[in-house]
Amino acid sequence: MRGVPRWVAVLAVVATLAVVCAFTVRRALAPATFVLQLSPREIPADGFTSTELRISPSNGRQLRGLQVAVDNPHRAAVESVTVEGGATTASLRAGVLPGETKVRIAAPGFAAQEITLSTTLDDSDTIGDGTPDFLRLHDPADRITFRRWFAFLAESQYFRGRALPAEIDDCAALLRFAYREALRPHDAAWAREMALPVPASASDIQQYQYPYTPLAATLFRVRGGSFQASDLRDGAFAQFADVETLWRHNTHFVGRDLLRARPGDLLFFRQDGQRMPFHAMIFLGQSQIELGYEQYVVYHTGPSGRSPGEIRRVALPQLLNYPDARWRPISANPGFLGVYRWNILRGAD
Repeated sequence: MRGVPRWVAVLAVVATLAVVCAFTVRRALAPATFVLQLSPREIPADGFTSTELRISPSNGRQLRGLQVAVDNPHRAAVESVTVEGGATTASLRAGVLPGETKVRIAAPGFAAQEITLSTTLDDSDTIGDGTPDFLRLHDPADRITFRRWFAFLAESQYFRGRALPAEIDDCAALLRFAYREALRPHDAAWAREMALPVPASASDIQQYQYPYTPLAATLFRVRGGSFQASDLRDGAFAQFADVETLWRHNTHFVGRDLLRARPGDLLFFRQDGQRMPFHAMIFLGQSQIELGYEQYVVYHTGPSGRSPGEIRRVALPQLLNYPDARWRPISANPGFLGVYRWNILRGAD
């Protein structure tokens, strides 16, 4: 380096090294990024189909403290997060509400990132009974949870005496109320409003929660035919359904032997010649509120004259020997239609 002072050359080298070091330190200190692979990116909103999100670090760092979350839990849920060597796989299960949801990935030392998962309407009805498959509870744990909540809520109304919600004015109303509330999220505010006689022991259903489904608030099918997408908007479902409609379009026959009944099943009767010929009782099994081995049914009598009626809880031996034989749930009684089960439990048990 003739003609260049030695000190200038040294300064140039030092400056170059400083720039390189600064760049290296900045790169080392800067948040790393994730390499994300979501396959498939679109799945049916059926409540059970899943997809995998593979997460890898861009710089070889370990993914410690990794968090994967969805911004709309009614469209998707994180089922599991599994570490496999230097990468992590998150299993994402579809909800039943179609649409796009953002999946957020974060970990210490990494810039948070998002990726979009799309779910599409599942309009299948594999049984052809008019109940969409997205409404059927696929997980055995969810089915047990629904049964416990439905029976518990129906029995709870008996202990409220005359302080019933205004909507419960006949047997169909009791069924609709317990069905709808069993599908809700059950937080502390909800429990206070329900005035429960004892704390509930069941968790919440995981597949979906009312009213976050494509049906929104219109839970009950009110006409025949298999389900199709147009039913979501053409009046095939409603919030109100009388007892005959619940029997015909929302439940299925189990048998006429009471031994086949499980908690949360329904006993339907038809007494021709009456103003309201159809009647329903809820099979509770053993009480969830009082200790004991006795098995019960619960029902609303419906209005009679000036009386608004009342909710009654009757032990099975008493019902089987009821003075008016028309209300005995036995196969010899032509007025007993049989044991029925909600369609959302159909095809599984």
